[in-house]
Amino acid sequence: MTVSVLVPSSLSREAEDKREATRKLGYVARAATIFRADRLIVYPDPGGDDGRFGDGFVETVLRYAATPPYLRKEAWGKRDELEAVGVLPPLRAPSQTGSESNGSGSTRQGIVTEVGPEGRVRVNCGLQHPISLNTPPGMEVGEGERVTVRISSRRPVRAKLVDEPSPGFAVERTDLPAALGREDAGVRIAASRYGEPLTVGRLETLAGRVERDGMTVAFGAPERGLPDILGIDQGAIEAAYADTEDDANVEPSDLRTETGFDLWLNTVPNQGSAVVRTEEALFATLAPLSLRA
Repeated sequence: MTVSVLVPSSLSREAEDKREATRKLGYVARAATIFRADRLIVYPDPGGDDGRFGDGFVETVLRYAATPPYLRKEAWGKRDELEAVGVLPPLRAPSQTGSESNGSGSTRQGIVTEVGPEGRVRVNCGLQHPISLNTPPGMEVGEGERVTVRISSRRPVRAKLVDEPSPGFAVERTDLPAALGREDAGVRIAASRYGEPLTVGRLETLAGRVERDGMTVAFGAPERGLPDILGIDQGAIEAAYADTEDDANVEPSDLRTETGFDLWLNTVPNQGSAVVRTEEALFATLAPLSLRA
C-alpha cells in the first residue's frame, strides 16, 4: 500500500516572512511523517505563486526536512531558502534518528562520498567517520547519491549497503495529472470543504479500499482550494454529491472524469473556523484515513 500526499507550490503564499513559511512547511512534513506517507509531492500552482515562496522554496524546505539531521550539512550546505530551518520541528522518523540497538535491522540513510574500485564506496551515514562498503550485485551508485545502510553492529562497525528505499517519505515535484495517473495511486482523494462530508459510514467503506489499494490525497493552498486551482466551479462539486448522497459506494462519474479524482472529501464537515489551514487539513484528513477496516 502506497500513500502519496500532494501539496501545491503555492502552499506558503500567505506567509509574511521566510520564518513563518518554513514553520508551516515543517508541520506539513510532520503530518507526512506521523501518518507514514511514502511520497510528499509538490505540484505546480502557477496562478497562486507570488514569487516569494514558490515551488522551489517549498520543495527545497520539504526535502531538507526529510533529510536526516546528521546528513543535512553535507547534503545541503548553505542556501537562501534554508535561512530559517531552525524553526523546523524534529520529525523523529526512524530513517532520521537511526536505531540505538546493536541488533540487525537498524537502517540509516547515507551519502556516497567516494566511489572506489571493485565496487567499493565510502558512505557518510552519520557515524564517527565515513565507512567503506561493498556495493550489492546489480546496484550502481554515484558520488553524492543517497543510499540505505543496514547496521548490524556499531562497536565495531558492521554494516552493508542494501538496495531498498529508506524509511520515511520521499519528496518529489510533478503535476497533478501525472501524480494521479500513477499505477500505485490507489484511491485518489481531493480534500475540499465542498466535497462529500466524511461520516462514520463513509469511513467504514473507504477504509477497506485504502487498506487494499493505498491512496493519493491532494490539498489546496491558502485562499486557493483545489476547485480554484483546477478551475472548477465549487457548486458543481456540491451538486454532484447531492445526487449520490444516498449510496456511499457510488462516486459521481462525471466529476471523476473531469478532475481525475475518485472522491472529493470534506474531512472537517462541521468546522468551527472560517478557514482550515492546509497544514491543519493534513492532520484532519490523514488521521481518519489511516484507520484500518
